[in-house]
Amino acid sequence: MMEVVINNTATQTSETQSKVTPAIAVNLLKVGNKRFIHDTMIHRNLGQQVKETATGQYPFASIVSCIDSRIPTEVIFDQGIGDIFNARVAGNFVNPDILGSLEFACKLAGSKLIVIMGHTSCGAVKGACDHAKLGNLTQMLDKIMPAVNAIETPEGEERNSSNLNFVNKVAEKNVQLTIQELLDKSSVLAEMKAQGEIDVVGAMYDVKTGRVEFL
Repeated sequence: MMEVVINNTATQTSETQSKVTPAIAVNLLKVGNKRFIHDTMIHRNLGQQVKETATGQYPFASIVSCIDSRIPTEVIFDQGIGDIFNARVAGNFVNPDILGSLEFACKLAGSKLIVIMGHTSCGAVKGACDHAKLGNLTQMLDKIMPAVNAIETPEGEERNSSNLNFVNKVAEKNVQLTIQELLDKSSVLAEMKAQGEIDVVGAMYDVKTGRVEFL
């Protein structure tokens, strides 16, 4: 049964989920992303997985990622139905609702890993760098400003969306700050991490290559 967990070729069950450690969960995602990059993705009977998950779910990981349409999380990690929880919002930040969702995912539903994943050429990050103003978007982009302000640049270098290197540095910093905010604002998740029940890691997805780099 352990082999099934490591290869992740079958629908997760309570038994397989219980054997997944935070380190195994990271490895499952890394190996899945390699399959995606090399176009050797596992063939799954999704219809069968729908039936198998109808009475319960046992995801091994939870991923907070951007709403960007180029990053379908199950696809880039080559996972099936019932394998991962997803929270998606432009700029991949956390708020009380997302924190509550992650507390459910880990404390009540058994997820062993939280991944905060940003990506290159992020439109939300570009908007924050450009100080974009538009309805509710304005207050949303404000959540990314701490990352914008944290990145130092040489005198005269552009600090806006025209400087893609700056944008990508901000995106990575935003991941790091989001992890810290998660641990600061959720005592439930911080305690689980301290006890080794879960891990919280950062990652960056490259929209040009499909590769995920864990930070």
